[in-house]
Amino acid sequence: MKTLAIFGAGPGLGLSAARRFGKEGFRIAFVARSADRLKSFVDDLAAEGIEAAAFPADLDDRSTHRGVVDAITDRFGTIDVAVINGIADYTAFRPVLEIDVESLLEMMNGLVFAPLSLSRLVLPGMIERGDGALLFGLGASAKNPMPPLASPGSAQASLRNHIHNLNAVLAEKGVYAGALTLGVVIERSDVQVAFDANPSDFGVEIERADPDDLAERYWAMYTKRERAEETVGAIAQ
Repeated sequence: MKTLAIFGAGPGLGLSAARRFGKEGFRIAFVARSADRLKSFVDDLAAEGIEAAAFPADLDDRSTHRGVVDAITDRFGTIDVAVINGIADYTAFRPVLEIDVESLLEMMNGLVFAPLSLSRLVLPGMIERGDGALLFGLGASAKNPMPPLASPGSAQASLRNHIHNLNAVLAEKGVYAGALTLGVVIERSDVQVAFDANPSDFGVEIERADPDDLAERYWAMYTKRERAEETVGAIAQ
């Protein structure tokens, strides 16, 4: 059996991706800060006949990464697909004229360095087996300039470039790396809650998307491996 690890699992796309891959026989490893929330995800999947386990960790602290990856492989044997989400507090987002070294470094730590650290830990096993996939979620500002969202966009633009380079090298090794770049607010997600509470904080109008539909995109990216990036939403085109 194969294992899907979701780093930065939430109630929107994270849980939907777990269900989609779980229906294909994958076991699920959920990683995020809240042990109580992760337990509820595990319980929900168990009721649907999907095997899952929770691995609470603060992924913003890169010193925890090795331990959580080892814990997953101790439990399930392999990590065959990894969904790797960045960590960012939307209240720390800065428009372009307010970015300084400290604020951009904060964005880079959560949105670039944490995903890079995790991918470096799970890649060796995938390369050794000649199969696997890294799936990253990006915001539309990583692809298209959006001055109100310049700090997360500037950070994730570097990760987006890395993903494209990574996929070009990994393809011949049987491993896929891909970005799902989203110009949408994901329904049932933490971002939807924040957006609905203070839509003006985001500076742009954003359409909504069903996380089940986005999870289907992840599955298609993993199985078809046609290109290194898929986009959803008008502002991500």
